[in-house]
Amino acid sequence: MKLNTPSSHTWPTFDPGWVWLCGAGPGDPGLLTLHAVNALRQADVVIYDALVQEKILDWAPQAEHIYAGKRGGKPSPLQRDISLRLVQLAREGKRVLRLKGGDPFVFGRGGEEAQTLVQNQIPIRIIPGISAGIGGLAYAGIPVTHRDVNQSVTFVTGHDQSGNTPSSLDWDAISRGSQVIVIYMGMKHIAQIRDHLLAAGRPASETVGVVTTATTDDQQVLETTLGTIEADIAAARLTPPAIICIGQAVKMRQVLDWQSMAAGAAPRNLDPLGTSSDDAATA
Repeated sequence: MKLNTPSSHTWPTFDPGWVWLCGAGPGDPGLLTLHAVNALRQADVVIYDALVQEKILDWAPQAEHIYAGKRGGKPSPLQRDISLRLVQLAREGKRVLRLKGGDPFVFGRGGEEAQTLVQNQIPIRIIPGISAGIGGLAYAGIPVTHRDVNQSVTFVTGHDQSGNTPSSLDWDAISRGSQVIVIYMGMKHIAQIRDHLLAAGRPASETVGVVTTATTDDQQVLETTLGTIEADIAAARLTPPAIICIGQAVKMRQVLDWQSMAAGAAPRNLDPLGTSSDDAATA
């Protein structure tokens, strides 16, 4: 493939000995940024994560492709080993592209890897990507913000470095102060997360959306409630990777499920929030 870009723009040159930490977006190759494509076209080696769609690697046929995926509960390389491999390859004079699903600085360990590189005097460039917590939900027809629903959104991880539900999170404060909660990597511990939120006063009837393998051909979307989420995930046989959204914004999928509409389906409800047509027109 040839990247045709405006000749007036000077695209960054990927120099030997550099490491570029790059977000590959949530899955759909079309959600790559132009800087990401530019990096792929110049790299000598691409070290990619489990959530990077392999079709994206087609943009880098000249490069060596090294898999370094980490998936919960499965044999995975140690984070320290991945970081030191980046250092080693850069010192060999390679143009090293570290390709990570979503955005490298959003629950992607990109900050840790960048820190190791800087400490070892390896020059770096950061290329942001579309995070699954925004782009993945958008593909499901769920806006993370809507003026009639929320003026804030909280992003949390479903597990910490030990693999357990993060003990440092104040679930009471999150429940009270977060109109919409977006949870990354939360499926394994969804029962504990649900219990924390219910105990903090979140209603069992609250709308929840679960989006798996977001933005890909295998995407699945479950609309459920906080009280029934564990049973409904099991009944639907959903498996990670998943983004979980808790809050009234999920109701907007009833009118914004654009993928179903593209296939010919009609919106299920033009006013899921109970906003009058006059209010909607002037909002």
